[in-house]
Amino acid sequence: MNETLNSIRNRPRFKLCTNLSPEEYEVNLRKYLDENRDKFYGNINREVATIFVKTEDENYWKPNLALRIEKEDDITVIRGIFGPSSAVWTFFMFLYFLFTVAWMTFFTLYYVEKQINSNNYPWALPCSFVVLVFIGITYAAARFGQLKGKEEMNLLRKFAEESTLPIEKED
Repeated sequence: MNETLNSIRNRPRFKLCTNLSPEEYEVNLRKYLDENRDKFYGNINREVATIFVKTEDENYWKPNLALRIEKEDDITVIRGIFGPSSAVWTFFMFLYFLFTVAWMTFFTLYYVEKQINSNNYPWALPCSFVVLVFIGITYAAARFGQLKGKEEMNLLRKFAEESTLPIEKED
């Protein structure tokens, strides 16, 4: 159990096993959520659960706890992941990809221009620096969102620990 607890506290992903059936785990999770309706809300079914923290403001990096409930042999495996919605992750990864490709393109144009001693792309190097600034702004926005959602993330970790660890299968 200590290994799972450390995993929940230190990483965005965790996995635990239980002897409860998926149906029993669903009932257990619903009961815990109902007991803590003042702090949390979410959607729960036999296969997946998504838990959110109740807050006054909604921001783009609002963290959630996504649980996947799977049956493997005679045990139930619960896989959890903390973080913002998948749409937010996808958007930020898209921005990183777009800006990185743009930077590589502009820097390659600059480098080739210098190698062949031409002056066809004098704007390539300044544009590569502008794109680096955009990458920095994207990184800063992601970090700002993470810091803004830190308290909610801690509450979600507490939810995961209190709702899942008591039913973890002992080895």
